[in-house]
Amino acid sequence: MNRLFHSPLSPFCRKVRLTLAEKRIEVELIEERYWEPTPDFLRRNPAGKVPVLRLEGRIMSESQAICEYLDEKFPEPALLPRTPEGRYEVRRLCAWFDDKFHDEVISKLVYERVTKKVMKQGYPDSKNVKMGAQKIKYHLDYMAWLLDQRRWLAGDAMTLADFTAAAHLSCLDYISDVDWNRSPAVKDWYAKVKSRPAFRTLLADQVPGFPQPSHYADLDF
Repeated sequence: MNRLFHSPLSPFCRKVRLTLAEKRIEVELIEERYWEPTPDFLRRNPAGKVPVLRLEGRIMSESQAICEYLDEKFPEPALLPRTPEGRYEVRRLCAWFDDKFHDEVISKLVYERVTKKVMKQGYPDSKNVKMGAQKIKYHLDYMAWLLDQRRWLAGDAMTLADFTAAAHLSCLDYISDVDWNRSPAVKDWYAKVKSRPAFRTLLADQVPGFPQPSHYADLDF
């Protein structure tokens, strides 16, 4: 049985889930309390991080490496462009969201509002929450700028860059921390990604203690 060891509101796990679903690769989802690592989990990934994918007997970690492996191993539908220039732009944007967006927004909002409570690490730091709420405006404006020039974030076709960005934004949308009225272009883009069959399992997620907002699973917002 193929298995993905994951955490529901981890954007890195969600990126891998979207890629697997888009490739129509069935996996069993195993929720992992990575902050309380077991010996078995550390054997699977000594770094103690999720996601960890067990696929066809191979154990893999690091979301970007997993997704690129899946795209090479299962080439249809393609999530990376054929040209070096196209692949560069996708990888650049994946790094933008996995590094900069995660550091400036996800760690300030999802971590403070949800992860701290789940890990029993105290109350949200209001300074961090305020900072994250301010920084997301810059990122939404940058996405709007990209979409003003392109059909999708990295070009004229949907790619892993779109799944990466949507994985991060979906975590924030689960806790109602995205102002979708700031940019109609970004809202329309997210609606297109959200309506794909690959997104269905994400829309069904339920995090104990944090009920879904009414709009979260609504394809028309």
